[in-house]
Amino acid sequence: MKYLVPNIAFVTGVLLATAIAPATLAAKKSAPHVPRTASSYTKVHHSPLPNGIPTYTVEIENVCVSGSCIISDIHLSCEWFSSARVIDPKIFRRVRYNDCLVNDGQPLNPGESLSFQYANTFKYPLSVSSVAC
Repeated sequence: MKYLVPNIAFVTGVLLATAIAPATLAAKKSAPHVPRTASSYTKVHHSPLPNGIPTYTVEIENVCVSGSCIISDIHLSCEWFSSARVIDPKIFRRVRYNDCLVNDGQPLNPGESLSFQYANTFKYPLSVSSVAC
């Protein structure tokens, strides 16, 4: 099933752009209808690394309010993602080109979110590509 998942970019708390990105949500057979449940947000962080490289905060959230829509195996489109700041690979890691895994594939309950910071000379256009419901 294909769904549209919102990808919203914020800079210092001000909404810059709202883009709708296509995403494929892989549903288990027991879940015939999968609502829009995952979104990713990228914010500019004001404290660059000592060498001047900008840092960014990414937040991934299960925006479902129902207790029955736990999502797992969350993947983001991430190009050749890399960071000058170490990121715990259990939180976020690049698996291959344009495929990054969130939360080591583990479930994210309704209303839960996780975040991490990365450092690079430019902001990656991260968007949810797939989740399992």
